[in-house]
Amino acid sequence: GARQCPFPLPRESGEREGPSPQGWEGEGQRKVSSFWKAPALWVGLLFAALLVDMRALTPLLAAAFPGVRPPVFDRASFTELFLSHLGLVAVSSGTAALAGVALAVFVTRPAGRDFRTIANMLATIGQTFPPAAVLALAVPALGFGPRPTIVALFLYGLLPVLENALAGIEGVPGAVREAARGMGLSSWQILRDVELPLAAPVILAGIRVSVTIGIGTATIGSTVGALTFGTPIFDGLAGNKLSYVLQGAVLVALFAIVTDLLFALLARRLTPSG
Repeated sequence: GARQCPFPLPRESGEREGPSPQGWEGEGQRKVSSFWKAPALWVGLLFAALLVDMRALTPLLAAAFPGVRPPVFDRASFTELFLSHLGLVAVSSGTAALAGVALAVFVTRPAGRDFRTIANMLATIGQTFPPAAVLALAVPALGFGPRPTIVALFLYGLLPVLENALAGIEGVPGAVREAARGMGLSSWQILRDVELPLAAPVILAGIRVSVTIGIGTATIGSTVGALTFGTPIFDGLAGNKLSYVLQGAVLVALFAIVTDLLFALLARRLTPSG
């Protein structure tokens, strides 16, 4: 009988390796299905709908809170409140992320190891110091408006980023660093191409916590003149208009949930498979 070849024969020039068309079709269907099932999509759509047309709930709110006139907060549009709130969180959290990662890199280098205790202590003080007290101290120097709020949010959001950046960078195996040195990489190249990429998921987790905390804490900025989702909350508390409090609280919660879900999606992309 004919003997079988003990090794695979080369493919013909017209043949290609890879999934069949049916496989690609199935993969595409799975991606579409997962997209429509994503919680971030539906929570985001609800959040956007309330931002754009909260007035659609006027009959419901009027029935639930008959003594409140008007039943929907109207001193500023909710889109305006969102953009201002987003700007405060973006500036403060972005600055905290950059400062936290830079500080972690510095104190994990030989030249900065002696400053690690001081860095941790300062970040811890910023986290434990009440944001309301920071606002009270910052207003005389910075005046009313968004600037005191940014300072308070920066101090409050620095510690989670610093702690996670330290854990991520120090969690890189020593053997990996030695292998990188053996390949002739400089200290800067090891940091850029080895340590930071491997520490990225842990660092992102710290930024995620920092941003989520900032979204909730930014509401107190309305007490010093900043425009946030806290504006309807404090207006409602001052005027005994509970529907305003409810509107502001729901929007803050949805904003935080959507942001957290988006960070979760990004974390899955940064985490190596397997």
